[in-house]
Amino acid sequence: MAGLKIESLCKRYGNVEVLKDINLDVRHGEFVVFVGPSGCGKSTLLRMICGLDEVTSGTLMMGDEVINDVPSSKRGIAMVFQSYALYPHMSVADNMGYALKLAKTPKAEIARRVQTASAILKIDHLLDRKPRQLSGGQRQRVAIGRAIVREPEVFLFDEPLSNLDASLRVDMRMEFARLKDRLGTTMIYVTHDQVEAMTLADKIVVMRDGVIEQVGSPIELYDRPRNRFVAGFIGSPKMNFLTAAQVAEGLSLSGGGLRATDLPDGLAEIGVRPEHLRLGTDGAGVLRGTVETTEHLGSDTFAIVDLPGAERPLMVRLQGEMRLTRGAQVDVTFDLSSAYAFRADGSTLHLAKGRADAA
Repeated sequence: MAGLKIESLCKRYGNVEVLKDINLDVRHGEFVVFVGPSGCGKSTLLRMICGLDEVTSGTLMMGDEVINDVPSSKRGIAMVFQSYALYPHMSVADNMGYALKLAKTPKAEIARRVQTASAILKIDHLLDRKPRQLSGGQRQRVAIGRAIVREPEVFLFDEPLSNLDASLRVDMRMEFARLKDRLGTTMIYVTHDQVEAMTLADKIVVMRDGVIEQVGSPIELYDRPRNRFVAGFIGSPKMNFLTAAQVAEGLSLSGGGLRATDLPDGLAEIGVRPEHLRLGTDGAGVLRGTVETTEHLGSDTFAIVDLPGAERPLMVRLQGEMRLTRGAQVDVTFDLSSAYAFRADGSTLHLAKGRADAA
């Protein structure tokens, strides 16, 4: 079975460069997720892999074969779009098998593949229904089943859960995880939701403005972000950022902890994740702020703390249920071992005793 290799791939529409020098290796059987803000180029890259958009320059390869000019229908790739695009007058079985029917596949083979795919997706009891008789999650399963029956070498998913409500999104994430293990086929999945990326991916590709910022496993990107953008994008809630001025002027530095002289040259910001902040005065440094509001989730409490002169309040994740009075003055503390440091250009800067390594 073949993997996918992308070398120096570029895409331009007139004078507008949408993708810039994309290089990526996808091994057979990997579940790779493209993430990034809207307009970063992730869906365009997916469409180029599928063959729906032409390559401006660079190379797309499956195994040892260059597929730049291979028609979409001949690439061994199946794509599931954001829209289900089911034929309303056809049954579930007919929707799933329609592409095989157009390819003049024998009826017995179509029936076998439809039955196999529907069993995998647990929709075999729905084969006689029409799309209007299905829930959103069931329709999404039918769209996935339509791709499975083609038995492709690579599955492409373009934000397939974006039209579902929150509860169904969680359920369908579990379905995708099971599907990945059961089929063992290469899957490339596009989403703007980094929670989907963290829970599903073997490998995450973080994109911004048509370039790849970092590639790695979910934990690698979470623990060792290459730059400020990746650090701020991966993680929910997002990382908190303190300017060098806040660190120098706002932190009350405790004995044996972080001192102003320990801060490296070139420091522009320090980043600390919400779970690494605490309320109290037992850390390397202390920030005094005001409780703006709290969010109670049962297992956790999120305290939003406003700091004087800060552009954004701090998000502090506290275990369990905690009651904080709005407007109360609190001390927020953190350890240097949990902090990240960034230069003015956003690149990661080495911080003594810290977790972040020089880029």
